[in-house]
Amino acid sequence: MLRTNQAFLDYFEELYRNQKEEDNIVLKFFSRDEKILIQDWPLSRLMLIKEGIAKCYFTEENGKEFIVEFLGKGEILGEVELIKNINCLCCVQAISDVMVYETNIPYFKSLIQKDLALNHLLLNSFAERIVNTSSRASYQQLYTVEHTLGQLLEMQVKQKIQISKEDMAAYLGITVRSLNRILKDLK
Repeated sequence: MLRTNQAFLDYFEELYRNQKEEDNIVLKFFSRDEKILIQDWPLSRLMLIKEGIAKCYFTEENGKEFIVEFLGKGEILGEVELIKNINCLCCVQAISDVMVYETNIPYFKSLIQKDLALNHLLLNSFAERIVNTSSRASYQQLYTVEHTLGQLLEMQVKQKIQISKEDMAAYLGITVRSLNRILKDLK
C-alpha cells in the first residue's frame, strides 16, 4: 500500500554526501498537491523520495484517475522512462510535503554504466514492483473493497496524512459515491 525502499535511500544519501560536483544531485521540495512528474510529459530529471508521501496515478482518456501506489522514502521516480527513453508513464503528486533527491539524466546514465550497486538496486526495485502488482491484483480478487478500505484508513492514521475521498476511490477503483456508501455502512 505504501512502498518504501531504505536501501535505495541509503545509496542516494551516500551519493549526495560524496558528490564531487554539487549540482549532480540536489534536494528539491514539493508542497502537498504539487505535481512531481506529469503523465505524457518528457522526463527532465530523475528523483528519489527522501521524505514524504506521493501518489502515483494514471489519468485515463475519460479523465478518471487510477492510483497505482502510494510512494514513500527511497522510492525512485523516472527510471523506467529514462531506461526506455519515453515520456512519463504516469503522474506523481505529493500528498504530503515531499523532499526528493533530484539528479540530472546524464549523471544518472553514467552511474548506470559504471555502478554495479545501482544496477542491483534498480533490479530489486523492478522485481519488487512486479511482486507488488501481482500481490495487489490477487488481493483485490480475494478481499472485499471494505477490507482494503480499512487498510487504507489505517495507513492514513499511521502515516499521519489525509487522503481525500477522491484519492481513496481512485486507489480502490470505485466511484466516490460507492466509497461514501461503504463508509456509511462501516459506521
